[in-house]
Amino acid sequence: MDFPSPLIRGTLIKRYKRFLSDIELADGTTVTAHCANSGSMMGLKEPGYGVWLSPANNPKRKLQYSWELVDTGTSLVGINTSLPNRIVTEAIRDGHVPELTGYETIRNEVKYGQNSRIDILLQDSANDRPDAYVEVKNVTLKRRDGAAEFPDAVTARGTKHLKELSDMVAAGHRAVMFYLVQREDCQSFEIARDIDPAYGEAFDTARKSGVEVYVYDCQITPEYIRMRGPVPLVE
Repeated sequence: MDFPSPLIRGTLIKRYKRFLSDIELADGTTVTAHCANSGSMMGLKEPGYGVWLSPANNPKRKLQYSWELVDTGTSLVGINTSLPNRIVTEAIRDGHVPELTGYETIRNEVKYGQNSRIDILLQDSANDRPDAYVEVKNVTLKRRDGAAEFPDAVTARGTKHLKELSDMVAAGHRAVMFYLVQREDCQSFEIARDIDPAYGEAFDTARKSGVEVYVYDCQITPEYIRMRGPVPLVE
């Protein structure tokens, strides 16, 4: 996924009210940028961190910038949670996810379950393959050297998604939980059970029911974010 416009460098002043952030630009101007991330952003919101913003294409938009990347000192990190679905969809379409190749159609945001939408639905009726329901989660948390974790806050919605994926397996479909690590400094992935024990239990139940789990990381630059390769899951 390429950024449509050159990103603008700045310095984080503060993140507040979940979806707002104040950024100082190189010329000393302070702007308020949209923060498209509902999580805690643990370890990513320290004042003084270098950040990159994308300018809004719509001049009528209230906030003219969106916060895209943060530099933690060990890696650029993609914090915009609206991008992972696009990144994963492009990678599947281009054949970079061997576990999910060969499907005839790829659809996004398809209704399923209990008033939910699946991030990616793969279908191949011509070859009589079962549909594959793919839920994508953005991973940015790192509390220990080399270890990515999810979630970074209690997520009742995430727990609900795991249960709905299990239902899809029971109905005869493939169901996939896909964790996209939007940083380059992690060599393993694990569930942050201390942050959300209920999510950890739901994750274990989903795997036992047949839900597949894949973890991939990204190459991140101010010009693009692209899927890089698999990251091992630590049980």
